[in-house]
Amino acid sequence: MEFQVIHPQLKDEIFGVKPRSHLLHQVVAMQLNNRRAGTAATKTRGLVRGGGKKPWRQKGTGRARAGSIRSPLWVGGGTTFGPQPRDYSYRLPKQARREALLSALSLKNRDGKIIVLDKLELTEAKTKFMRKILGDLEVKSALIVIPQSDEKVERSARNLPGVKVLRAEGLNVYDLLRYEHLILTQRALTLLEERLAA
Repeated sequence: MEFQVIHPQLKDEIFGVKPRSHLLHQVVAMQLNNRRAGTAATKTRGLVRGGGKKPWRQKGTGRARAGSIRSPLWVGGGTTFGPQPRDYSYRLPKQARREALLSALSLKNRDGKIIVLDKLELTEAKTKFMRKILGDLEVKSALIVIPQSDEKVERSARNLPGVKVLRAEGLNVYDLLRYEHLILTQRALTLLEERLAA
């Protein structure tokens, strides 16, 4: 469980760009919309059970005309203009998503919230090991980025509130803004720089 904080030279074209808040907002809105299930549904008058027979004759009763007991005007009737299952997802242009990620990384760097470790290896999947590492780093809220899937690290952080583990390829704007610190391994940093190289 040994690790060492290192201070590599972060590339200005990735960690030193001018933050663009409107892009951050657009990408976070896109991510949250893409997560929506879109399964909310109500029954229209055609879907509610019953109501096939005309309640009473058209004329001569003194009551208003009625063709179905499932009219939206009736108790137990259908819903007018209620939600129907739909897909909320959409995609922003690739360049806009890249610029937003650079903005989020630059904000973290500007605020001094990026921590780079030479490696992050655990002998066992234990929550107390991850808690000790974060305690040594004096960190409570952190997004931990690792180069590839590591079950020991992922399981050790799973039960800690305010901590999430991601692979380098899954780094995204929403999680960057959600957690206070960004903890990277040296290898994850290299992969991230390769991915975001212009």
